[in-house]
Amino acid sequence: MRSDRKAYDMIAIIDYDAGNIKSVEKAVQFLGEEAVVTRDRETILKADHVILPGVGSFGDAMGKIRSYGLEEVIHEVVEQGTPFLGICLGLQLLFASSEETPGVKGLNILPGTIQRIPDAPGIKIPHIGWNSLKFPRESRLFHGLAEDSYVYFVHSYYLKAKEEDIVAATTEYGGTHIHAAVEKDNVFACQFHPEKSSDVGLQILRNFINVTRG
Repeated sequence: MRSDRKAYDMIAIIDYDAGNIKSVEKAVQFLGEEAVVTRDRETILKADHVILPGVGSFGDAMGKIRSYGLEEVIHEVVEQGTPFLGICLGLQLLFASSEETPGVKGLNILPGTIQRIPDAPGIKIPHIGWNSLKFPRESRLFHGLAEDSYVYFVHSYYLKAKEEDIVAATTEYGGTHIHAAVEKDNVFACQFHPEKSSDVGLQILRNFINVTRG
């Protein structure tokens, strides 16, 4: 833990039974930070930083989030200015809906659509593996990283953001232009898995942790 932190400061990892919670927790702890896996409202609201992980179905995840009463908590976290990071499915949930489960409403925190990666010759879906990133603008999340850094993806659906100016990183897969990360005020999100992306991923997590609360 950094010496400038108060004793109660920590990073809350929202627990809604997502599949990659332990790997995110281990990555945060590897960086020397205090990680608390929780769905407790007060703990989440007191956190210095909040991470929404995710692997699996958009509809199932939103069902869990709502059943645990976490939808309002997430909105409160964002509104109070706490740095917030969505990872993989956690990125997709920040938007209004997904082609994966039509009719299921997402968190609707950022504007954009979640679409299925189109079929193309020689392309496997889900997209599993390492892809390089392009950075269309400066961002706090990718500070100190070289363009064409490689990160690890596992997904069948991708983001097409409505506002290009929130896009912090892009990648290409099978001719599809993917908005791989977004950043707006205190809200950050990655379609890839920083916790599985070696030193590059750890730097991204470190950059997020270094963002101060607004």
